[in-house]
Amino acid sequence: MLKRITAGLLLITLTMTAQQAQKPPAAPAEEGVVTFKSNTQLVIETVFVKDKNGKPIEGLTPKDFTLTENNIVQTIQFAEFQKFEDSKAPAAPATAVADAAKPVNPTTLSVPVTQITPETPGDLRHRDHRLLALYFDMAAMPVPDQIRALSSARKFIRTQMTASDEATILEYTGAAVKVLNDFTGDKMVLEASIEKLIVGEGQGFDEVDTTADTGTAFGQNDSEFNLFNTDRQLAALQTAVKMLGTLTEKKSLVYFSSGLRLSGSSNQAQMQATVNAAIRANVSFFPVDARGLVASAPLGDATVGSPGGQGMYSGQSALAMTGALQRSQDTMYSLAADTGGKALLDNNDLAAGIVNAQQAISSYYILGYYTNQTNLDGKFRRVKITVNVPDAKLDYRQGFYAGKTFSKFTAADKERQLEDALMLGDPITELTLAMEVDYFQMNRAEYFVPVTVKVPGSELALVKKSGGERTLIDFIGEVKDEFGTTVSNVRDKVDIKLSGETAAELVKRPIQYDTGFTLLPGNYTIKILARDDETGRIGTYMTKFLVPNLNKEDKRIPISSVVLSSQLVDMRDALFTAGKDNGKTPIANPLIQNGQKLLANVTHVFSRSKDMYVYLQAYQPNATAFEPLVAFVTFYRGQTKAFETQPLQVTEGLQNRLKTVPLKFSMSLSQLPPGRYDCQVTVLNPAGQKAAFWQAPIVLTQ
Repeated sequence: MLKRITAGLLLITLTMTAQQAQKPPAAPAEEGVVTFKSNTQLVIETVFVKDKNGKPIEGLTPKDFTLTENNIVQTIQFAEFQKFEDSKAPAAPATAVADAAKPVNPTTLSVPVTQITPETPGDLRHRDHRLLALYFDMAAMPVPDQIRALSSARKFIRTQMTASDEATILEYTGAAVKVLNDFTGDKMVLEASIEKLIVGEGQGFDEVDTTADTGTAFGQNDSEFNLFNTDRQLAALQTAVKMLGTLTEKKSLVYFSSGLRLSGSSNQAQMQATVNAAIRANVSFFPVDARGLVASAPLGDATVGSPGGQGMYSGQSALAMTGALQRSQDTMYSLAADTGGKALLDNNDLAAGIVNAQQAISSYYILGYYTNQTNLDGKFRRVKITVNVPDAKLDYRQGFYAGKTFSKFTAADKERQLEDALMLGDPITELTLAMEVDYFQMNRAEYFVPVTVKVPGSELALVKKSGGERTLIDFIGEVKDEFGTTVSNVRDKVDIKLSGETAAELVKRPIQYDTGFTLLPGNYTIKILARDDETGRIGTYMTKFLVPNLNKEDKRIPISSVVLSSQLVDMRDALFTAGKDNGKTPIANPLIQNGQKLLANVTHVFSRSKDMYVYLQAYQPNATAFEPLVAFVTFYRGQTKAFETQPLQVTEGLQNRLKTVPLKFSMSLSQLPPGRYDCQVTVLNPAGQKAAFWQAPIVLTQ
């Protein structure tokens, strides 16, 4: 089982003893120099202009349009015409279909998470193309509906796709929104993505568990969040819409699902946020009910237990089932109606839903203007467009909600910002982060993986509150295996209250955040984000790491990671303990012993005035009796041995199946001059004639 250790520790580290010099005051501006600041926001509007016969009108320029925002006339910078040719696209090569029918290696079934490539100024690769996003909500469809939806998409790609169409395939499994391919007109690429989803048909509805943690990439992994499945589905749609919003063209999102039912007024906020995001991104929803035309038994089929009671005889049970079906379609209808799309309900030809999206986008104009209302207040901006062509009919969005600055974010906005930032292919690095990942074997199968993150205190903002000062930091992260599957995640919010000297120390000392996971041996990727909740600045750290299978180590002594530290602190000195054990027994952290914790020195920069601590574990799982070990630490400067500790002889270990042998060192660095060194740990087993070596560079400061 893969679990996350919920006990984290946040401390102001004291590893740097040298006082940092105060930053010099900023130089005064040169006399006579004036600085101007400007904030511009480009707004894109897609406008369908047709004559009285319903045909697109071509040849219009910006001067032919008049556009107002909140009754204020705006200057249109450009008017670009998108013209579509509806000739049939060339069929996919026969070899592509044959290749798709071949058996698939299970190791290739993990669909890599890619991104919709954003457009840059002057980027015309999507010009004169109709953009269709095929979104499969696998978490809301049982397997028969999944196969029906995927088959209809394949039918459209093979027989109904035109030369003007470009499509992207998106998948939601209850964990995250995955982009299987970017927008393309290549039928071979699109069919290959569909085939991957068909091969992986076992995922989806059966994996959704409303009583257990599903390990989502969003960080909302507490069981109570899974109860509100509709909110999660709408939030995933909002994420997909924001991905599409990086393109200026009109987009249609075809949403395949087996119903989407709101369960109360608490869901309306997410519903509205999803609709607003779609309108702002020029996206229309075209929901498709993958159940098709439903003809179910009045009291349910064989998968449903007998309702019992008088409702069986009065007709109330049958009416309740019919009402539940209609309510699950009402939300899909609302998504379409509110964004200018069209829902396909009670129809067995699911490909018709994609055709509706295709036919809804005819040739249109893209208008761009820089709004003179630059206040990011999140309020609605009403848009009105007219054209100086008699009898012309216009179709466009009537307004949009402006963006919001971080200071105006609600709690939901802040959570969404973190979730989106975690998914970004282009990491945000506004805060400086350093991180260390270690591993210690717990039993024959599992390993404890402590993770330490450092954030410079000088980059965090302090806020005065209740007579003291505080800083609030959000942490979110995920661990993925080599196939791209999220195996564990973390979401913590830590509120650090400071006063007096402690607040002053924050400017000169880093904040250290600790968490941990239990993992099986394998290759992993970890991505951690930290956000200053006062300024909204985000830092990202991403790295790959290996948890080795020490059970297979027979030539050398199996050892854990080596932790270097210059700080051993009492657990009662913690400024904040992040996370709760939720009544579960916490897994023992080998870095915590006798109420004291060894803080890993992430940067490997040590002061000569502080002692250095070294900790690791050796294992003897195959030994019939405990075998004494000898260990020592050596410092090299180039090829010269600068210092070596006395050999540490260990004659006993822990009474467990691994026969774990803790190895601890404490040494003074005052005798070594400042500079760069290579620190080497050597472990010897004289009886077994085995050894283990570990080496890493360090820096000593005055």
